Amino acid sequence: MLIPIILSGGSGTRLWPLSRELYPKQLLPLVGQRTMLQETAARLEGLAGLGAPVVVCNESHRFMVAEQLRESGAEPQAIVLEPVGRNTAPAVAVAALVALEKSQTGATGDGAAAGAGNTDPVLLVLPADHVIRNVEAFQAAVTAGRAAADAGKLVTFGVVPDRPETGYGYIRRVPGKGPSYPVAEFVEKPDAATAARYVASGDYFWNSGMFMFRARAFLGELAAHAPAILAACERSVAAAKRDLDFTRLPEAEFGACPSDSIDYAVMEKTRAAVVVPMSAGWSDVGSWSALQDALPTDEAGNVTAGDVLVEDAHGCYLHSTSRLIAAVGLRDHVVVETKDAVLVAPRDRVQDVKQLVQQLKAQGRYESALHREVFRPWGSYDSVDSGERFQVKRLTVKPGASMSLQLHHHRAEHWIVVSGTARITRGEETFLLGENESTYIPMGTRHRIENPGKVALHIVEVQSGTYLGEDDIVRFEDRYGREGSNK
Repeated sequence: MLIPIILSGGSGTRLWPLSRELYPKQLLPLVGQRTMLQETAARLEGLAGLGAPVVVCNESHRFMVAEQLRESGAEPQAIVLEPVGRNTAPAVAVAALVALEKSQTGATGDGAAAGAGNTDPVLLVLPADHVIRNVEAFQAAVTAGRAAADAGKLVTFGVVPDRPETGYGYIRRVPGKGPSYPVAEFVEKPDAATAARYVASGDYFWNSGMFMFRARAFLGELAAHAPAILAACERSVAAAKRDLDFTRLPEAEFGACPSDSIDYAVMEKTRAAVVVPMSAGWSDVGSWSALQDALPTDEAGNVTAGDVLVEDAHGCYLHSTSRLIAAVGLRDHVVVETKDAVLVAPRDRVQDVKQLVQQLKAQGRYESALHREVFRPWGSYDSVDSGERFQVKRLTVKPGASMSLQLHHHRAEHWIVVSGTARITRGEETFLLGENESTYIPMGTRHRIENPGKVALHIVEVQSGTYLGEDDIVRFEDRYGREGSNK
């Protein structure tokens, strides 16, 4: 049984302002109609002996991850929630422990029962934020490495470099016949001259961050080289709570786990590492320039998305989400527009975007974490306007969805239905509102919006009061398990 482990815990700060802490790049459709998480799940289709995936994600992303997987037709056997980030070694460890637990109870997906061959599944570890243009070549590399993983080796996939690259770490192989080669060493990001020498040798590959191994083989190596990580992860999984479709790790136990990457904790120390070369149009989309390189360009070398008008611009990435971008005479620049921010940077300075995000965080500005439109399990809200003692939002409630039964101590709300049908709870009343109808929710009154229809419900909400923060919510009932939370 081959169990995909999809790591979806990153924040993607170098792709700000599209990627935000609470809506990161793996949940965005950056290279097509599907999000990067959905693309990761889709490229697995057709692999032999494939089981349902285990997904590891940030607790704050849980509903978006679950909804995107549902939309794509992927049914994970577990979505493991990290209360805090602890890098890839703990993330893979808890996923391996959960996969072992599931395999022993027969819950590995595709109707597989527990038994021989299932109790120590092979895990295919994939970050959710990579671009792979040649899915057939990717699957061929996975198939080529399967025998080594079955035999207890820890397989890493090395991307065959097509240019000297100083932004990636490298893996040097021991010469041999393949298709898997013993790893001679992992090396850090080189300077340009060293990178050119690596590429010319033919023995070095980019470190892709993708792995394949048996669950027990990885956990055994983790026990040998990073026992504190394994012990903390075992305690975390043992104390985990099942919440709806989620496996929620306890903050105390998981927060005490040392933070380390799988490379540093295991792969650089084990003698069981092998590398399988892969040439599949891979990119980790770690910057705006990397994203531009991963997409088709026009005759002037530009990549455009959204409402963009260009005159005499060359080598640019221009992305609009809500209004017109008009560019004249630009050379090798990145311009990205969202509803609440605009980024302008030379292509060779886009790595410094993370410095801007650090400034936003230091100033306590919401733009580091949130978009103006905020997504919730029931839909979304867009903060259209605000001022002293008032705020205007546009609410979108998905068909069949429901907000929590809640009240506010410091604000009243007016609701106007723009389209769709709303079922309103206001105090002891329950009634329907149709298009162009409205109601008023006094301060301190329990209330709820539900969408009983089959199309999206759109409501304009006008808030008024002395305090309009999102933490002024008292929840009494919530189908998404958020009682006592303001998220």
